[in-house]
Amino acid sequence: MSVTLSFLLTFLALSQAQPHSDDPPPPSSTVCIVGAGIGGSSVAHFLRLYSPDSTPAANIRVFERNGVVGGRIATVTVAGETFEAGASILHPKNLHTVEFRKILNLKVKEPRSDSFSLGIWDGNKFVFKTVKLSCDVPVLDKLLKLPFVNSLVSLVNSAFMFVRYGFSLFKMQNFVESAVERFLKYYEEPGSRPIFETVDEMLQWAGLYNLTTRTLQDELVDAGLSTKLINELVTVITRINYGQSVNMSGLGGAVSLAGSGGGLWSIEGGNWQMAAGLLNKSDVALHLHEEIKSVADRGDYYELNSTKGNSYKCEIAVVATPLDELDIQFIPPISIPQRKLQHTHATFVRGLLNPAYFGLKAVTKIPDLVGTIENPNLPFTSISVLKKYNEKESTYKIFSRQPMADTLLDSIYSVRKETIRINWAAYPHYHAPEIFAPFILDKRHLYYVNAFENAASTMETSAVAAENIARLILSRYFGKVIVHSSNLSASSQEEGTHFDL
Repeated sequence: MSVTLSFLLTFLALSQAQPHSDDPPPPSSTVCIVGAGIGGSSVAHFLRLYSPDSTPAANIRVFERNGVVGGRIATVTVAGETFEAGASILHPKNLHTVEFRKILNLKVKEPRSDSFSLGIWDGNKFVFKTVKLSCDVPVLDKLLKLPFVNSLVSLVNSAFMFVRYGFSLFKMQNFVESAVERFLKYYEEPGSRPIFETVDEMLQWAGLYNLTTRTLQDELVDAGLSTKLINELVTVITRINYGQSVNMSGLGGAVSLAGSGGGLWSIEGGNWQMAAGLLNKSDVALHLHEEIKSVADRGDYYELNSTKGNSYKCEIAVVATPLDELDIQFIPPISIPQRKLQHTHATFVRGLLNPAYFGLKAVTKIPDLVGTIENPNLPFTSISVLKKYNEKESTYKIFSRQPMADTLLDSIYSVRKETIRINWAAYPHYHAPEIFAPFILDKRHLYYVNAFENAASTMETSAVAAENIARLILSRYFGKVIVHSSNLSASSQEEGTHFDL
């Protein structure tokens, strides 16, 4: 089942806010942003976009400890092919990232032309499988990939899912659509969209806060979903998208379910190009391979010291990277709630799955996406086919909560030619009720984009939080009343944007 969603025509603007100080800012101020992922690059973008001609142009420095931009958006190359290794998919109603793609002239990656089969594995057997048409004869296999055949297969699979899960599928769809519609308030006109100093205020205003106080399971039970749907399909989705069970908080769970619907898209060549393009367009001084080790409040400015021994003076400092596993010293110390990050191990394998591991006789019988139920004894959360080269070789991506040992991989695969492992500190470990760090880490101009991640962690939520941070900076530091209309609009019929995975 897919969630059919259409784009809205909205106008994005800054609302009025009381200036933080009556004193005018210096003619040329410096904004230092720690982190060159989608959050940091979006802050730089919105600062440039929303700054009126009457506001002195700020110097923007962006610090990135790695040698590339993108943060948790990255690609990996296997057998000469480029695949997403981190944040992989975008929703058709992610209006900020839709706009980023447009202004940066980036190309949407073409969807798969064939049907994509799903299997739910419990460690011993597949409790549910959709239809998978394949043939060892190349000519016949090509015929099975014709559009009308795929349409027929999709219809049959929808019927199979309805037989197993019934009307609970529609209740799940309604639950997701309700959350998405409330999230769309963040794109409304400025008259009804204030600037938020706390995450709590931001969520309460959109009607999303209560979803962070209860587990996804509790929310879905109240919505009337069956136990079978929650324990099987919903669990598969939350394990794939967040590496967590349905005991995660409700808003993160709703976002996870939205990420399994229709119209999902990504950027050809890698989603990291959005961060790179925004930084390039925003005229920033980019410091790669430069990790910030301390941020000290010196009264009228902040002093940032890096591991290279350099010191930088900034009137405004923005932290756009999770602080949970970083060792940045703040002077004076800051106070934020303790938060555990959920590590996801992404393992890329070029080879061939072993059908015997799944109790099958042929590799063609293994679904393209193997999801798993919540079972601590299962060694992986999902295995998916990224690219099939021939009958004896494909590239696969495995998600797991623990590293995949070679001995385990050799039991899952009959052939393994290339293996790449990445350990992502991917997102918060969600636990209801959520407690949020502040957007403003002190009484002055030290800001934290990733405070919003305890609500939900996606590329778009990072952009939404970054837009609010940019508005906070412009209103509190520069004391300007700014009204800006953006081109946040998209047709639901726009070519290349809507498709089903």
